[in-house]
Amino acid sequence: MTDETPQDQVPRVVSASRTVGAPAAAIFELIADPAQQPRWDGNDNLSDAATGQRVRAVGEVFVMTITSGATRENHVVELEEGRRVAWMPAEPGGEPIGHVWRWELEPAGPGRTTVTHTYDWTHLTDTKRLVRARATTADRLRASVDRLAALAEDEAGREA
Repeated sequence: MTDETPQDQVPRVVSASRTVGAPAAAIFELIADPAQQPRWDGNDNLSDAATGQRVRAVGEVFVMTITSGATRENHVVELEEGRRVAWMPAEPGGEPIGHVWRWELEPAGPGRTTVTHTYDWTHLTDTKRLVRARATTADRLRASVDRLAALAEDEAGREA
């Protein structure tokens, strides 16, 4: 018997949460503006996004360059301004490949917000991406939440 979880038993929905000392609106701006995302990406997967792509509606697509140099078109599939945003990546000109990146923000008192980051690969069928999907654990998501928290709290402290 090994300590490894069989591949068919790896959770296909993982998340990480923490309370951040910054208001939801400020945190949401860092998430909804793709140009800001490389600043807090805990997976060190995001390289660059053009300015002016701030997400405002379901159905929008924002473009991100990842660290390998490849481009991803991210299709916004959920949006509640200041509270929730989710997107599904796709190859340029293609359809989303079946995984969702979601951010949810819940006010937790004055100047505090509970942030939850979820990766859902329930519908991912591209076998080339399954190894990386399995490796995207709650700890990796937590790294993004922690970097986002540090950035948001630093900016909130400067504005106080």
